[in-house]
Amino acid sequence: MSFEEYAALARQLTEQHRAGERHAAAESARRRDLHAAADYLQQRLTAQGHRLDQLGRAIGVDQPPAAPASGHPDETAAWPGPPSGPGPTGDTATVSSPPAAPGTGGGVPDGAAGAPGRTGVGAYPEVPAGETRLALPTAVSPAGAGVPAQRAAAVDPAVELELARRMADEADRHGQQAELLAQRPALLPTWSPLARAVAVYAGCGAAAGVLMLVLVLASGVGLVDGFTLGAWICAGLPAVAFFAGYLVLGRWGRPAMVAGTPPRYLPLGFLICFLLVPMAYCGYLLLVRGLR
Repeated sequence: MSFEEYAALARQLTEQHRAGERHAAAESARRRDLHAAADYLQQRLTAQGHRLDQLGRAIGVDQPPAAPASGHPDETAAWPGPPSGPGPTGDTATVSSPPAAPGTGGGVPDGAAGAPGRTGVGAYPEVPAGETRLALPTAVSPAGAGVPAQRAAAVDPAVELELARRMADEADRHGQQAELLAQRPALLPTWSPLARAVAVYAGCGAAAGVLMLVLVLASGVGLVDGFTLGAWICAGLPAVAFFAGYLVLGRWGRPAMVAGTPPRYLPLGFLICFLLVPMAYCGYLLLVRGLR
């Protein structure tokens, strides 16, 4: 071999070495990027888990019970076959099976041992008492022969990380929607706080007006005197309506997730309740006089 051939071979080996170094550097950079992306996704998933826990506590949903330490079910209960247990002497006793027909290998010297030319060969191997033979799982081929199951194809970590990132984005979107829904109260969720308060206090005042009509009718038949009727109309029923509206706004007018206490507009509610009931009584009197 000439010197030129040695030089060409050396150059080729140098190029291959440099190519291997470049490939190793690229693979190392790829692995660093994959690890960084995995760490970022882990942080996102951890933050999402904490946020979901907060949402669950806000809406009153308890966390699911923790899974058992061993995810495998009881193999003894799941394994089909006759049960075995300690016998009267303390040893493991097996359940006796009915005698099998000749030629089936069920405890008689037939089957493979009873075939001509197979003297001394047992039909099945001896199994110690208390032990169970387990069959290895195999995948059945179209031809019917038992072959080992095929190994799963290798997955690309970059593709799996991209799918996980998309799922995390989808989880963020659904989480934002859940937070928006959690910031709405159960009572009149699309209304503004002021309109909701006015509607609640007015409804409670209207209910108090109905009770006022009942008291007026009771006063007409002599069941309630005039002083009691005036006290309920001027103070009792308006106070009941005001506190009822206050409690309703605190129970059903408060969002599941809100920073601080939502406004209940106490002066406005007091004004509505203490004006609506006496005004309803005056309107009732005017109506009765008008009809007469």
